[in-house]
Amino acid sequence: MIEAIGRDERFPGATIMEFEGKVPQIHESAFVAPGARIIGDVTIGPEASVWYNCVLRGDIHKIVVGARSNVQDGSVFHVEGPRPDTDGQPTIVGEDCVIGHMAVVHGCQLADRAFIGMGAVAMDGSRIAEGGMLGAGALLSPGKKIGEGEIWIGRPAKYYRTQDEAQIAKIKFQTRRYCDLAQKHLAQITG
Repeated sequence: MIEAIGRDERFPGATIMEFEGKVPQIHESAFVAPGARIIGDVTIGPEASVWYNCVLRGDIHKIVVGARSNVQDGSVFHVEGPRPDTDGQPTIVGEDCVIGHMAVVHGCQLADRAFIGMGAVAMDGSRIAEGGMLGAGALLSPGKKIGEGEIWIGRPAKYYRTQDEAQIAKIKFQTRRYCDLAQKHLAQITG
């Protein structure tokens, strides 16, 4: 892991910022795009990617992005801090997850190979099990749980159906594509 404070020469144009002694931990093989803001208690795993204009703000609890997961352009990750009635809610993203453009992920947990569609919102205490999908534009209410391989859609999100093998293959393809694409963008940016 690489520790960084302020700007990191590996990620020109991105802000990597310590907050109250918590320093983002970014794996040396990860990609953080220009315009991204990584703040405080944030861990980004191997080959993970955080794209243009994303904000991952781990100021009152931790954020973890697992290996090969991608957080696409404009997405916002935050957490729920401790209160008198709770220890708070971190945001934990497993391995090989896909987070679509402009998603809001707040104090929730995603197991490996989970998918959050473009513009979707996952709220405090919600969970997405392995291979679960929150459809584009959907709102997963606080404390709701998407089961393994399930697809939920709507506002508020409700169970729609279980993924088939073709959809699972598409998500695997998308994960690999973003790992490769991150390397191409990094090469373009660093020249």
